[in-house]
Amino acid sequence: MQKFTRAQRIQALSLAASILALATPATAQEAAPQPEEEAAGAEIIVTATRRSEALSDVPIAISAVNAQSLQNSGANDIRQLNQLAPSLLVSSTGTEANGSARIRGIGTVGDNPGLESSVAVFIDGVYRSRSGIGLNELGEIERVEVLRGPQGTLFGRNASAGLIHVISKKPSFNLGGNAEATYGNFNYWRLAGGLTGPLSDTIAARVDAVWSKRDGFYNDTVNGRDVNNRDRYFVRGQLLFEPSDATTLRLIGDYSRKSEECCAAVYLDSAFNPLIGGLNDPAQNNIVRVLTDLGQPAAAMSNPFSRNIWVSSGRTFHGTTTDGGISLEINHDFGAAKLTAITGYRQYKSGGGSDTDYSAVDILYRADDGNAYRQFKTFSQELRLQGSALGDKLDWLIGGFMAHERLNLADNLKFGSQYGRFATCRIISGGGLAGFYAPTQPGCLSATGRATVSTFGADIINGFDTLDAINNRGSTKDLYSQLSKNYALFTHNIFSITDSLKLTLGARYTWENKDFNATFGNNNTGCQTLHSTLVDDLTSTNATVRALAGSLIGLGCQGNSTAELNGVSIASKRSESQFTGTAVLSYKVNEDLMTYASFSKGYKAGGFNLDRSALKGATFPFAATTGGAQALVGNLQFDPEIVNAYEVGIKYGTRPFSLSLTAFRQEFKNFQLNTFNGSVFLVQTVNGCSASLAGGDRDASAATGACAQKDVGYGVLSQGIELEAALNPTRHLAMNFGVTHASTKYRNDLVGNKSGAPLDPALRMLPGKQMSNAPRWVVTSSASWTPELGDSGLSALFYLDGRLSGDYNTGSDLFPQKAQDSFLLVNGRVGLRGPDQKWAVEFWAQNLFNQQYTQVAFNTPFQAGGASASFVDPQFPGGRQLFSAFLAEPRTYGVTLRGKF
Repeated sequence: MQKFTRAQRIQALSLAASILALATPATAQEAAPQPEEEAAGAEIIVTATRRSEALSDVPIAISAVNAQSLQNSGANDIRQLNQLAPSLLVSSTGTEANGSARIRGIGTVGDNPGLESSVAVFIDGVYRSRSGIGLNELGEIERVEVLRGPQGTLFGRNASAGLIHVISKKPSFNLGGNAEATYGNFNYWRLAGGLTGPLSDTIAARVDAVWSKRDGFYNDTVNGRDVNNRDRYFVRGQLLFEPSDATTLRLIGDYSRKSEECCAAVYLDSAFNPLIGGLNDPAQNNIVRVLTDLGQPAAAMSNPFSRNIWVSSGRTFHGTTTDGGISLEINHDFGAAKLTAITGYRQYKSGGGSDTDYSAVDILYRADDGNAYRQFKTFSQELRLQGSALGDKLDWLIGGFMAHERLNLADNLKFGSQYGRFATCRIISGGGLAGFYAPTQPGCLSATGRATVSTFGADIINGFDTLDAINNRGSTKDLYSQLSKNYALFTHNIFSITDSLKLTLGARYTWENKDFNATFGNNNTGCQTLHSTLVDDLTSTNATVRALAGSLIGLGCQGNSTAELNGVSIASKRSESQFTGTAVLSYKVNEDLMTYASFSKGYKAGGFNLDRSALKGATFPFAATTGGAQALVGNLQFDPEIVNAYEVGIKYGTRPFSLSLTAFRQEFKNFQLNTFNGSVFLVQTVNGCSASLAGGDRDASAATGACAQKDVGYGVLSQGIELEAALNPTRHLAMNFGVTHASTKYRNDLVGNKSGAPLDPALRMLPGKQMSNAPRWVVTSSASWTPELGDSGLSALFYLDGRLSGDYNTGSDLFPQKAQDSFLLVNGRVGLRGPDQKWAVEFWAQNLFNQQYTQVAFNTPFQAGGASASFVDPQFPGGRQLFSAFLAEPRTYGVTLRGKF
């Protein structure tokens, strides 16, 4: 893992600041509708306040990227915005549907769709249910706006960390078209085109389409396939109707489909992170010995960036994603006021299979049989009325929003065909019975071992045989359904106290209702057998019997996978309401310079953890609880996330130079955290305690670290500075530079909810630490030069952009083995363009220097060795847990041909 020295970082900063690696005004300063060939430095207009305003007049923190900048950077979806917006980080994990966006280090963590996005995504004013839905082709766009900090007033859904708004190109009444073809390494093909023009004097149309296909970045050595490939298409059609100067209607319909294999992971080794030490050595970690004896090649445990993977025979990562919808935006000017109405309906479904243990041993899997998917059906309606009063001293806006969202989640997670033997061998090899380890024998026990274990009682030896037989058992189809109804009224008003001094006051009141139900299908009868025979052994006077009984039940009923739930249904509902808002005082020092200070309160709804493992621990059956599973449904609920944010900023803008400097402080209460502990996903709402917990939140006990409710406060603090600048010294030269320093940390004393319950021991590394995927320092820069070539009408393109990220941890539990060292990511593009850019030939490279880094590291499922193994490292908090990671993309390069008329 490459580590940048202090001198190298200074050199990189100096290079970025002076040459500013490339684009047209792309980051700090917001972009707006403008011709593609408009001269560099043209005034930038944004609509982040639902009003068209020049950047220097908008007192909020915002980054925006125009179409030319995205094209130069090679951006086809919102992930590439990372290169152009320093406070933004977008990554994807187990599937592309699980993509997560973070702003200032804050975002929704994990794969559970029951948690809403901290960073909301809107496309043409319509809310997308989760940020991962934005990991799709964008088509022809006009600009992307990235609003930083809580958005609790104007936009349809509340967002506690910020939002990304993608605005597509509108139909034109002038006939025009564009087409492009791209070919690159990994056999990458991308074809895109668009056509626009008038259908009558009042109606214009536009259609855009994209198709792309690419081989995968991983080589599945077992099944002879490549994984993390690309095979997708996207189409969008629009109609623009302008019956009068006062009225416009814009109808948009789009559909996209992906049929791809994603997403594979590799084991991390000590060459990548020395803190992993001897974890991958079978002589030092019994779980590696078990994997090896059951068929895992030794090569799988090292050299992760070879991108060779060993998928269990017959398992697949193949999945299909469809996304489509329709929206209608109506704008009408009554003279005294303007009305905007946006109606949208969207339907999204993503599902497929996975080799969920990421090893050659068949431990966990999801079959690609149509019974593992997530689906959203969302109807939304927004109304806004705005105008001016008091002699234009008051710019007022009032509005309302409603959304009905149906979320269906189906899961068919099963123990694999080798699970039983893997589980029994895990028990035998990791403790006092290691001398009887026999992976080819029933129960993983030698003949002598079987005789010895029989002395502990028939229940114990039979338990080994029962666990050994749990293969291809688990969920046949668990179906979770949630209906969310959201209603809100809002207002946003700008008072001009003087020509230079303005006060903005905004408020929003939101009602949120969620109805939840789930029905389980499960054929793991082995768990029922283990519960019926071994629960009484948990209180045996023999410590070995107690330990073995607990291990057998724990592994046989992991995650509450039990046929006891087969056909069982549960239901619940929750309602909440919240007041949010903003207050901003801005002062225009002169025409080019503005200062402002603001306060805002943001909110993200509470909800239900769509995971049966959260109902209870696996030790006792559901029948042990009066009322069974239904009586435990309250354990699935979590509280809303609340943030109070403070911000001061300075903005300076002229045609050749613009600068934005922001200082911020954000306090998050009930921070919704979803963490995989190696066995199940945990959802906790993290808060801080003003009283000392004396280390009770940092030990391995679930009973220590409680806090009096009166002492509970915010649990996460994000504070720092952001600087963004754009320099356009000539018509053909544009440079941009951005720096974000964000200290996004957990408080020193943490609890697991607003009542002050102890933090889960799996999160004991969190107190006082920087959050995951939140580098303290990020520097972005970009520069583009498009010189004319004599009088021929031809022009050249030279483009470079870069993002330097400081060190950060990619695991939400902050285990040090998941750390990612600082790295520099560079993209480049050179080309030749015809007169008026009627045609162009461009050669490009993404990740130009083939930087090798991880997106997210995680505890490899179920693959943790026993505590008695010989590996010892005082810095290691995870026992003998193995680690895997989702890697970022390697270097890609190719050529693009463009044409337009």
